Amino acid sequence: MTYCVAMCVDEGLVFLSDTRTNAGVDHVSAARKMSVFEQPGDRVLVLMGAGNLSLTQSVVQLLSEPGEGGRATLWNAPNMAEAARVVGDAVREVHQRDAGPLEEFDLTFNCSFILGGQIKGLAPRLFMIYSAGNFIESTRVSPYFQIGESKYGKPIVDRVITPATPLDEAAKCALISMDSTLRSNLSVGLPLDLLVYERDALKVTRFAVLDQENAYYRMIHRTWGERLRQIFGEIPNPAWTDPSDVPLRGRHTEVSLPRALAPDEIAAQQQSPAQTLAEAQRNQRQQ
Repeated sequence: MTYCVAMCVDEGLVFLSDTRTNAGVDHVSAARKMSVFEQPGDRVLVLMGAGNLSLTQSVVQLLSEPGEGGRATLWNAPNMAEAARVVGDAVREVHQRDAGPLEEFDLTFNCSFILGGQIKGLAPRLFMIYSAGNFIESTRVSPYFQIGESKYGKPIVDRVITPATPLDEAAKCALISMDSTLRSNLSVGLPLDLLVYERDALKVTRFAVLDQENAYYRMIHRTWGERLRQIFGEIPNPAWTDPSDVPLRGRHTEVSLPRALAPDEIAAQQQSPAQTLAEAQRNQRQQ
């Protein structure tokens, strides 16, 4: 599995991915999930993939090949939306080739991607591409995407990231989100690829590979845990009130179950409303 997170803020873009791959406890290795398509002065596009590694690598390989017959590629797409469509088309091409054989081995076609970047003269944009090749774009309400094991790091990003978040703070938030995921999920692992893109730079200026020897990441890991425990200790304990509303039960209280109906009672319940009314009137006259 993997965990990738990307953020689109006013100052630029942040991309972070782990490198853990596994196919069971005996087959754990590392592979990069981030690919960078850079043409300095014209465009910087960053693609991160999660899911079946053979599928994500097949898609990246297709995207790395030169276009034929005027076909759009990541190198000549006129805008980021068209670049997302190029990635979606590559996903569908791999699906057409591999989905059937995978199904014969009871394997599902599973891959997803985050694509972000900037093309000269246009604003930075961020997209998520699904296994079907369709995609969505980030918004100012939700300026980030996650793929892979996202649940452990999501609450942190939800509470921190807004479009106005400074770029360095967004990078710090991404690292804390990743650290929480590493803490709780063995299928995500170091080293990490971190790329921070400054708006209108049109080239990569900030990139780092972080492992357990990296001083900043060690500081993030240690400080985040210490501060969480500190804040937890500062929050007041629950204040208990009068327990008069406790739903107490006696020691030998029995649960009363519905009584089984006799056949004649079942038949009576199945009578029509008119029959039931007539019977009630007869009973009233007899009384």
